[in-house]
Amino acid sequence: GPLSERPLLEVRLGELHSWISTCNFSPQGLLGAVQKAWSSYCAKYIHVRQGGPAGISMLLAGYCLLSYGWNYQHLKRHRWRKYH
Repeated sequence: GPLSERPLLEVRLGELHSWISTCNFSPQGLLGAVQKAWSSYCAKYIHVRQGGPAGISMLLAGYCLLSYGWNYQHLKRHRWRKYH
């Protein structure tokens, strides 16, 4: 198919620059890309017939990593030290 309709994993390294130039970087295009990514994530991990805990655990792990990153400076200043 056309280069603009291929997913990222099917684009060859030499075609990457051309593929990126066909992407829509307007706010509406970025919002559409986020919605498409979220719906594909839900279709693969959340809305399955015999789903396991993988989808929810990935969301929980992502939240834990994000909250740790947001609070890192605060945690770094208040950790216990052996020598003051």
